[in-house]
Amino acid sequence: MSPEEEERSLPLPERWPQASKFALSACAAAVAELVTFPLDLTKTRLQMQGEAAVRRDGAAAGQAVPYRGMLRTAAGIAQEEGVWKLWQGATPAVYRHIVYTGVRMVTYEHLRDSVLGRVEGESFPLWKAVVGGMSAGAIGQFFASPTDLVKVQMQMEGKRKLEGKPLRFRGVHHAFLKILSEGGIRGLWAGWVPNVQRAALVNMGDLTTYDSVKHFLLLNTTLVDNSVTHSVSSACSGLVAAVLGTPADVVKTRIMNQPRDKQGRGLLYKSSMDCLIQTVQGEGFMSLYKGFIPTWMRMAPWSLVFWLTYEQIRRMCGVTSF
Repeated sequence: MSPEEEERSLPLPERWPQASKFALSACAAAVAELVTFPLDLTKTRLQMQGEAAVRRDGAAAGQAVPYRGMLRTAAGIAQEEGVWKLWQGATPAVYRHIVYTGVRMVTYEHLRDSVLGRVEGESFPLWKAVVGGMSAGAIGQFFASPTDLVKVQMQMEGKRKLEGKPLRFRGVHHAFLKILSEGGIRGLWAGWVPNVQRAALVNMGDLTTYDSVKHFLLLNTTLVDNSVTHSVSSACSGLVAAVLGTPADVVKTRIMNQPRDKQGRGLLYKSSMDCLIQTVQGEGFMSLYKGFIPTWMRMAPWSLVFWLTYEQIRRMCGVTSF
Protein backbone atom coordinates (compact mmCIF):
# COMPACT_ATOMS: atom_id res chain seq x y z
CA MET A 1 0.00 0.00 0.00
CA SER A 2 1.39 3.39 -1.00
CA PRO A 3 1.86 6.19 1.58
CA GLU A 4 -1.05 8.08 -0.01
CA GLU A 5 -3.35 5.06 0.32
CA GLU A 6 -2.25 4.50 3.91
CA GLU A 7 -3.02 8.11 4.74
CA ARG A 8 -6.47 7.88 3.14
CA SER A 9 -7.21 4.74 5.14
CA LEU A 10 -6.61 6.51 8.45
CA PRO A 11 -9.62 7.78 10.43
CA LEU A 12 -10.43 11.49 10.00
CA PRO A 13 -9.14 12.51 13.47
CA GLU A 14 -5.71 11.12 12.56
CA ARG A 15 -5.66 12.57 9.05
CA TRP A 16 -6.78 16.04 10.08
CA PRO A 17 -6.29 16.27 13.86
CA GLN A 18 -6.54 20.05 14.16
CA ALA A 19 -9.61 20.34 11.92
CA SER A 20 -11.27 17.45 13.76
CA LYS A 21 -10.67 19.04 17.16
CA PHE A 22 -12.01 22.35 15.83
CA ALA A 23 -15.21 20.68 14.61
CA LEU A 24 -15.71 18.65 17.80
CA SER A 25 -15.22 21.64 20.09
CA ALA A 26 -17.54 23.76 17.93
CA CYS A 27 -20.29 21.13 18.18
CA ALA A 28 -19.94 20.86 21.96
CA ALA A 29 -19.97 24.66 22.30
CA ALA A 30 -23.13 25.00 20.17
CA VAL A 31 -24.96 22.57 22.46
CA ALA A 32 -23.80 24.37 25.61
CA GLU A 33 -24.68 27.79 24.16
CA LEU A 34 -28.25 26.89 23.27
CA VAL A 35 -28.89 25.28 26.67
CA THR A 36 -27.65 28.27 28.68
CA PHE A 37 -28.40 31.21 26.36
CA PRO A 38 -31.35 32.71 28.37
CA LEU A 39 -28.93 33.37 31.24
CA ASP A 40 -26.59 35.20 28.86
CA LEU A 41 -29.46 37.41 27.66
CA THR A 42 -30.46 38.16 31.26
CA LYS A 43 -26.85 39.01 32.13
CA THR A 44 -26.62 41.45 29.21
CA ARG A 45 -29.83 43.25 30.21
CA LEU A 46 -28.66 43.55 33.83
CA GLN A 47 -25.29 44.95 32.77
CA MET A 48 -26.98 47.73 30.78
CA GLN A 49 -29.31 48.89 33.56
CA GLY A 50 -28.52 52.19 35.29
CA GLU A 51 -25.72 53.06 32.87
CA ALA A 52 -24.32 56.36 34.16
CA ALA A 53 -23.03 57.54 30.77
CA VAL A 54 -26.48 57.09 29.20
CA ARG A 55 -28.16 59.07 31.98
CA ARG A 56 -25.64 61.87 31.60
CA ASP A 57 -26.00 61.82 27.82
CA GLY A 58 -29.74 62.31 28.20
CA ALA A 59 -30.65 59.33 26.03
CA ALA A 60 -32.67 57.79 28.82
CA ALA A 61 -34.12 60.97 30.29
CA GLY A 62 -37.37 60.39 32.07
CA GLN A 63 -37.02 56.62 31.90
CA ALA A 64 -36.69 54.82 35.21
CA VAL A 65 -35.21 51.39 34.65
CA PRO A 66 -35.97 49.07 37.56
CA TYR A 67 -33.17 46.83 38.75
CA ARG A 68 -35.15 43.62 39.07
CA GLY A 69 -32.49 41.00 39.68
CA MET A 70 -31.80 37.89 37.66
CA LEU A 71 -35.02 35.90 38.10
CA ARG A 72 -37.37 38.87 37.82
CA THR A 73 -35.50 40.16 34.79
CA ALA A 74 -35.77 36.79 33.05
CA ALA A 75 -39.46 36.49 34.00
CA GLY A 76 -40.06 40.07 32.84
CA ILE A 77 -38.51 39.36 29.44
CA ALA A 78 -40.71 36.28 29.03
CA GLN A 79 -43.89 38.14 30.08
CA GLU A 80 -43.29 41.44 28.29
CA GLU A 81 -41.59 40.21 25.13
CA GLY A 82 -42.42 36.50 24.90
CA VAL A 83 -40.67 33.31 26.02
CA TRP A 84 -38.83 32.89 22.74
CA LYS A 85 -37.21 36.31 23.21
CA LEU A 86 -35.04 34.64 25.85
CA TRP A 87 -33.19 33.20 22.85
CA GLN A 88 -32.99 36.50 20.93
CA GLY A 89 -29.47 36.73 19.57
CA ALA A 90 -28.86 32.99 19.90
CA THR A 91 -27.97 32.58 16.21
CA PRO A 92 -24.97 34.96 16.24
CA ALA A 93 -24.04 33.51 19.64
CA VAL A 94 -23.79 30.05 18.10
CA TYR A 95 -21.84 31.50 15.16
CA ARG A 96 -19.53 33.14 17.67
CA HIS A 97 -18.84 29.95 19.56
CA ILE A 98 -18.18 27.97 16.41
CA VAL A 99 -15.34 30.40 15.67
CA TYR A 100 -14.32 31.35 19.22
CA THR A 101 -14.36 27.94 20.88
CA GLY A 102 -12.97 26.13 17.85
CA VAL A 103 -10.00 28.48 17.62
CA ARG A 104 -9.29 28.72 21.36
CA MET A 105 -9.41 24.96 21.96
CA VAL A 106 -7.15 24.10 19.02
CA THR A 107 -4.77 26.95 19.91
CA TYR A 108 -4.55 25.97 23.58
CA GLU A 109 -3.81 22.31 22.85
CA HIS A 110 -1.18 23.29 20.29
CA LEU A 111 0.49 25.75 22.67
CA ARG A 112 0.30 23.34 25.60
CA ASP A 113 1.63 20.27 23.81
CA SER A 114 3.95 21.66 21.11
CA VAL A 115 5.14 25.06 22.36
CA LEU A 116 5.02 24.89 26.16
CA GLY A 117 6.07 21.23 26.22
CA ARG A 118 3.62 19.39 28.44
CA VAL A 119 4.63 15.77 29.06
CA GLU A 120 1.85 13.22 29.46
CA GLY A 121 1.68 11.84 32.99
CA GLU A 122 3.66 14.69 34.53
CA SER A 123 2.52 17.86 36.29
CA PHE A 124 2.25 20.96 34.11
CA PRO A 125 3.44 24.28 35.63
CA LEU A 126 0.55 26.62 36.41
CA TRP A 127 2.25 29.62 34.80
CA LYS A 128 2.48 27.75 31.51
CA ALA A 129 -1.21 26.85 31.69
CA VAL A 130 -2.02 30.52 32.39
CA VAL A 131 0.04 31.69 29.38
CA GLY A 132 -1.61 29.09 27.15
CA GLY A 133 -5.14 29.82 28.36
CA MET A 134 -4.89 33.60 28.08
CA SER A 135 -3.23 33.46 24.67
CA ALA A 136 -5.75 30.99 23.26
CA GLY A 137 -8.69 33.00 24.59
CA ALA A 138 -7.39 36.28 23.18
CA ILE A 139 -6.72 34.80 19.74
CA GLY A 140 -10.07 33.02 19.57
CA GLN A 141 -12.02 36.11 20.67
CA PHE A 142 -10.31 38.41 18.19
CA PHE A 143 -11.52 36.27 15.31
CA ALA A 144 -15.01 35.95 16.81
CA SER A 145 -15.47 39.60 17.85
CA PRO A 146 -17.84 40.59 14.96
CA THR A 147 -20.29 37.83 15.89
CA ASP A 148 -20.13 38.88 19.55
CA LEU A 149 -20.93 42.48 18.57
CA VAL A 150 -24.03 41.37 16.65
CA LYS A 151 -25.12 39.12 19.51
CA VAL A 152 -24.92 41.92 22.11
CA GLN A 153 -26.78 44.43 19.95
CA MET A 154 -29.52 41.94 19.03
CA GLN A 155 -30.00 41.04 22.69
CA MET A 156 -30.98 44.66 23.35
CA GLU A 157 -33.58 44.85 20.58
CA GLY A 158 -36.45 43.66 22.78
CA LYS A 159 -35.71 46.38 25.32
CA ARG A 160 -35.62 49.04 22.59
CA LYS A 161 -39.06 47.94 21.41
CA LEU A 162 -40.51 48.25 24.92
CA GLU A 163 -39.02 51.75 25.22
CA GLY A 164 -40.75 52.79 21.99
CA LYS A 165 -37.53 53.02 20.01
CA PRO A 166 -37.32 51.72 16.43
CA LEU A 167 -35.71 48.31 15.98
CA ARG A 168 -32.27 48.45 14.41
CA PHE A 169 -32.13 45.02 12.77
CA ARG A 170 -34.42 42.60 10.93
CA GLY A 171 -32.19 39.62 11.58
CA VAL A 172 -28.63 38.38 11.95
CA HIS A 173 -27.51 38.98 8.38
CA HIS A 174 -29.16 42.40 8.27
CA ALA A 175 -27.32 43.28 11.50
CA PHE A 176 -23.97 42.31 9.99
CA LEU A 177 -24.67 44.29 6.82
CA LYS A 178 -25.93 47.37 8.68
CA ILE A 179 -22.95 47.47 11.06
CA LEU A 180 -20.63 47.00 8.08
CA SER A 181 -22.31 49.77 6.06
CA GLU A 182 -22.29 52.24 8.97
CA GLY A 183 -18.84 51.58 10.39
CA GLY A 184 -16.98 49.64 7.71
CA ILE A 185 -14.78 46.66 8.52
CA ARG A 186 -13.52 48.53 11.56
CA GLY A 187 -17.10 48.77 12.85
CA LEU A 188 -17.37 44.98 13.01
CA TRP A 189 -14.51 44.96 15.49
CA ALA A 190 -15.96 47.70 17.71
CA GLY A 191 -15.17 46.84 21.31
CA TRP A 192 -12.65 44.18 20.35
CA VAL A 193 -10.07 45.38 22.91
CA PRO A 194 -12.23 44.80 26.03
CA ASN A 195 -13.60 41.72 24.30
CA VAL A 196 -10.13 40.24 23.93
CA GLN A 197 -9.19 41.33 27.46
CA ARG A 198 -12.28 39.61 28.83
CA ALA A 199 -11.63 36.45 26.82
CA ALA A 200 -8.04 36.27 28.08
CA LEU A 201 -9.25 36.51 31.69
CA VAL A 202 -12.15 34.11 31.19
CA ASN A 203 -9.92 31.51 29.57
CA MET A 204 -7.35 31.91 32.32
CA GLY A 205 -10.25 30.84 34.53
CA ASP A 206 -11.83 28.31 32.17
CA LEU A 207 -9.12 26.51 30.18
CA THR A 208 -6.34 26.95 32.72
CA THR A 209 -8.47 25.94 35.71
CA TYR A 210 -10.12 22.97 33.98
CA ASP A 211 -6.85 21.61 32.63
CA SER A 212 -4.94 22.19 35.88
CA VAL A 213 -7.63 20.79 38.20
CA LYS A 214 -8.30 17.78 35.98
CA HIS A 215 -4.68 16.71 35.75
CA PHE A 216 -4.06 17.49 39.42
CA LEU A 217 -6.92 15.14 40.34
CA LEU A 218 -5.67 12.44 37.97
CA LEU A 219 -2.11 12.64 39.31
CA ASN A 220 -2.81 13.10 43.03
CA THR A 221 -6.11 11.33 43.80
CA THR A 222 -7.78 8.02 43.07
CA LEU A 223 -10.11 9.63 40.52
CA VAL A 224 -9.84 8.43 36.94
CA ASP A 225 -10.48 10.20 33.63
CA ASN A 226 -14.28 9.99 33.65
CA SER A 227 -17.40 12.16 33.96
CA VAL A 228 -16.91 12.69 37.70
CA THR A 229 -13.46 14.20 37.21
CA HIS A 230 -14.72 16.26 34.28
CA SER A 231 -17.65 17.57 36.36
CA VAL A 232 -15.49 18.62 39.32
CA SER A 233 -12.97 20.32 37.02
CA SER A 234 -15.68 22.15 35.07
CA ALA A 235 -17.36 23.39 38.28
CA CYS A 236 -14.08 24.96 39.40
CA SER A 237 -13.41 26.47 35.99
CA GLY A 238 -16.87 28.06 35.73
CA LEU A 239 -16.52 29.84 39.09
CA VAL A 240 -13.01 31.16 38.48
CA ALA A 241 -13.93 32.29 34.95
CA ALA A 242 -16.95 34.24 36.23
CA VAL A 243 -14.95 36.02 38.97
CA LEU A 244 -12.15 37.02 36.59
CA GLY A 245 -14.26 37.83 33.54
CA THR A 246 -17.34 39.73 34.81
CA PRO A 247 -15.76 43.24 35.10
CA ALA A 248 -14.31 43.03 31.60
CA ASP A 249 -17.63 41.62 30.37
CA VAL A 250 -19.55 44.63 31.74
CA VAL A 251 -17.14 47.03 29.97
CA LYS A 252 -17.31 45.01 26.75
CA THR A 253 -21.12 44.95 26.74
CA ARG A 254 -21.42 48.70 27.28
CA ILE A 255 -18.86 49.61 24.63
CA MET A 256 -20.46 47.30 22.08
CA ASN A 257 -23.98 48.60 22.73
CA GLN A 258 -23.18 52.35 22.79
CA PRO A 259 -24.40 54.59 19.92
CA ARG A 260 -21.79 55.51 17.31
CA ASP A 261 -21.14 58.34 14.86
CA LYS A 262 -20.74 57.94 11.11
CA GLN A 263 -17.06 57.11 11.53
CA GLY A 264 -17.92 54.26 13.88
CA ARG A 265 -16.57 56.03 16.96
CA GLY A 266 -18.42 55.60 20.24
CA LEU A 267 -20.43 58.55 21.56
CA LEU A 268 -20.31 57.56 25.25
CA TYR A 269 -16.87 56.04 25.78
CA LYS A 270 -13.49 56.77 24.19
CA SER A 271 -11.94 53.46 25.19
CA SER A 272 -12.35 50.46 27.48
CA MET A 273 -10.38 52.30 30.19
CA ASP A 274 -12.66 55.34 29.84
CA CYS A 275 -15.70 53.09 30.18
CA LEU A 276 -14.17 51.42 33.24
CA ILE A 277 -13.47 54.77 34.91
CA GLN A 278 -16.90 56.23 34.10
CA THR A 279 -18.65 53.11 35.36
CA VAL A 280 -16.78 53.03 38.68
CA GLN A 281 -17.08 56.80 39.23
CA GLY A 282 -20.75 56.97 38.28
CA GLU A 283 -22.05 53.72 39.74
CA GLY A 284 -19.46 52.41 42.18
CA PHE A 285 -16.95 49.57 42.03
CA MET A 286 -19.54 46.83 42.49
CA SER A 287 -21.25 47.94 39.27
CA LEU A 288 -18.45 46.03 37.55
CA TYR A 289 -20.12 42.90 38.91
CA LYS A 290 -23.59 43.69 37.60
CA GLY A 291 -24.90 40.46 36.20
CA PHE A 292 -22.38 38.35 38.16
CA ILE A 293 -24.96 35.85 39.42
CA PRO A 294 -26.40 35.07 35.95
CA THR A 295 -22.86 35.14 34.57
CA TRP A 296 -21.76 32.53 37.10
CA MET A 297 -25.02 30.59 36.85
CA ARG A 298 -24.53 30.53 33.09
CA MET A 299 -20.81 29.76 33.11
CA ALA A 300 -21.20 26.90 35.57
CA PRO A 301 -23.75 24.91 33.51
CA TRP A 302 -22.13 26.08 30.25
CA SER A 303 -18.80 24.77 31.43
CA LEU A 304 -20.36 21.54 32.67
CA VAL A 305 -22.32 20.88 29.46
CA PHE A 306 -19.41 21.86 27.22
CA TRP A 307 -16.68 19.84 28.91
CA LEU A 308 -18.78 16.73 29.41
CA THR A 309 -19.99 16.89 25.80
CA TYR A 310 -16.55 17.67 24.43
CA GLU A 311 -14.79 14.90 26.32
CA GLN A 312 -17.44 12.35 25.32
CA ILE A 313 -17.41 13.41 21.66
CA ARG A 314 -13.62 13.14 21.59
CA ARG A 315 -13.80 9.67 23.09
CA MET A 316 -16.50 8.54 20.64
CA CYS A 317 -14.47 9.83 17.69
CA GLY A 318 -11.26 8.18 18.83
CA VAL A 319 -9.50 11.40 19.89
CA THR A 320 -7.46 11.35 23.10
CA SER A 321 -8.89 12.99 26.22
CA PHE A 322 -8.29 16.74 26.59
